[in-house]
Amino acid sequence: MRKRWNMLLLVGVLALSLMVVGANQGISDVSASNGKGKSDVIFAIHGGAGGGTVPEELEDEYRETMKSALKEGKKVIDSGGSSVQAVEAAVKVLEDSPLFNAGKGAVFNTDAEHELDASIMNGENLQAGAVAGSRHAKNPITLARMIMDESPHVMLAGDAADQFGMQHGVKMVTQDYYFTEKRWKSLMEAKKKKAGATGHGTVGAVALDPKGNLAAATSTGGLTNKAVGRVGDSPIIGAGTYANNDGVAVSATGKGEVFIRGTAAVDISALVQYQKMSVKEAASKVVKEKLPPLGGTGGVIALDGKGNFAAPYSTPTLFYGYVTKKGEFKVVLSPEDEK
Repeated sequence: MRKRWNMLLLVGVLALSLMVVGANQGISDVSASNGKGKSDVIFAIHGGAGGGTVPEELEDEYRETMKSALKEGKKVIDSGGSSVQAVEAAVKVLEDSPLFNAGKGAVFNTDAEHELDASIMNGENLQAGAVAGSRHAKNPITLARMIMDESPHVMLAGDAADQFGMQHGVKMVTQDYYFTEKRWKSLMEAKKKKAGATGHGTVGAVALDPKGNLAAATSTGGLTNKAVGRVGDSPIIGAGTYANNDGVAVSATGKGEVFIRGTAAVDISALVQYQKMSVKEAASKVVKEKLPPLGGTGGVIALDGKGNFAAPYSTPTLFYGYVTKKGEFKVVLSPEDEK
């Protein structure tokens, strides 16, 4: 009788375990309801999360600028360039556009100045470069790459970073280059309302080249009305940017402090590398399950070495786009574009 009872108990425990696993899988599926997974992707970009809808009069400009960035990245890959070269080239296009919070369109800090952050990472060898608080680099992503290629360090900050860039031929500009009326009005509104730091429009890119190497890059002006010297997740390797051929390439956008505390980008890669999760499942788990309890929202673009791509987000929108190996282009400015 005792053996029979033990056997029944064992069967019951196994049945309950299967029910729990099934329930957890259901949660993962639901949590990936937006940012649908896509295969055969070689290059992708994002233009920030949480920004609401694009004004109708600017929609065409947003789409064309993002498509230009995608074309620039694809052109590098098609010509035999590396994934690192591709993400830098595409991010430069977005930095040069006043539509996004990076480079030309960067937001103001509380002292009405611009401090820009960027990072880049090579998934083949885990080399990385980052800049925090640049005040004069025309293209912070190029400065980040120069730090990766020409210095023994991963990150340089402030005036010292800009000085390093000047010594290595990175183009510098005066602060007024970054000015846009839109960002100035945002700062005035934030000060009038005595609001804390806010913002959106961070840009990023991920790439897979013909040699199977991944790369990721991220660039931002940070948050409107942010404290002088504040650094978010964009230049932090493992938080806002990460690339590993054995995992994924990730570029993030959202509330930087939370992405730092949650080591968002590297967690996604680790779930793929060690837990063998799909890109879609891993990215959604971090963005929609891990980060919200920490008080943060945002999104990521993530790409693995087989071309599997996902772009989950926990905000109303994530501006992103991708191009497939076959040359299919897709730009997403709203959830309706994902259908």
